[in-house]
Amino acid sequence: MDRRNFLKTSLQAVGGACLLGTGRSASLLAGTRTIEKVGLQLYTIRSVMREDFEGTLKSVAEVGYGEVEFAGYYDRTPGEIRSLLADLALDAPATHVSLNQVRGELGPAIELARAVGHRYLVVPSLPQPQRSRLDFYREVGDLFNRAGERCREAGLALAYHNHAFEFEPIDGRIPYDVLLESTEPGLVTMELDLYWIKRGGHDPLAYFDRYPGRFALAHVKDMDESGGMRPVGGGVIDFAAIFARSDEAGLKHYIVEHDNPESPIDSIRESYHYLAGLRF
Repeated sequence: MDRRNFLKTSLQAVGGACLLGTGRSASLLAGTRTIEKVGLQLYTIRSVMREDFEGTLKSVAEVGYGEVEFAGYYDRTPGEIRSLLADLALDAPATHVSLNQVRGELGPAIELARAVGHRYLVVPSLPQPQRSRLDFYREVGDLFNRAGERCREAGLALAYHNHAFEFEPIDGRIPYDVLLESTEPGLVTMELDLYWIKRGGHDPLAYFDRYPGRFALAHVKDMDESGGMRPVGGGVIDFAAIFARSDEAGLKHYIVEHDNPESPIDSIRESYHYLAGLRF
C-alpha cells in the first residue's frame, strides 16, 4: 500500500470509529479534558468509616481522591475534621443536610458547614408521604429559595440531590422539572445523580439543554444493563459524553458514590482509577 492510500485508509478508519455512535469507546477518543479533583461521597464507605474514621479518610486520600462529601461526622468536632482534611490535603466542598434541618433553624447547619469548610449544603431526598403531590414540589421550591437566600448570605449555596422518583410523572408533569422551575438559579443548584436520572428514564444531556448552569455537582455512579448499580467504569453510562458538556451544565464537582458496595475500598479504588484516566 502506498503512502497516499495508507493515509486515506487510516483516516477512514478513524472516521468510522467516531461514527460508531455515542458509546463509551467513541467518547473516550473525543477529548483531552480531565477531572482535576475526583470527589467521593463518604456514604459509600460508611461501614468502614464507623470503624476507623481517621484511617479510612487516609485511605481515601491515598487512593487519589481530592475531594470528599460528608453525610455525617461520626461524633467528630468541626475542628477535628478540618484539621484532618488539611493534613490529608482533602477538600470537602459539600455536606448533606436533611429537609427538616432546612425547614427548621438553618443557622446551626450553616455554622457547622463554615467551620468545616464546606461550600454547599445538599438536601439528599424528600419524604415518601408528601412526594406524590405535585404541589409539594412547588412548596419545596419555595422553601429552598428561602433557605438558599440564607445560605448565600453566609457565603454558601444550597443544592438538591435527586433519586428516580422525581422523574415519575404526576398529573402530566415531571416533578424534577417543577422543582427546577420553582427554584431560583442564583439561590438553588442541583447535585445531579447520574445513576438515578438514568434509572428514572431520562437523559442528563437533555436537562443540560433545558436548564443550563443549574448542575454544580454530580454524583457519579454506574449502571449495568439490568439497571443495577456498579462502580464507575463497570457499567454502561457514557460519562465522557456527559462530562464533555460540563461547562453548559455548570458542573464543578464530580463525586463518586455507590449506595451499597460489596467491598467499599475496592469499589472506590475502581471508580477513582476509571475517572482519573477519563478524557472528555
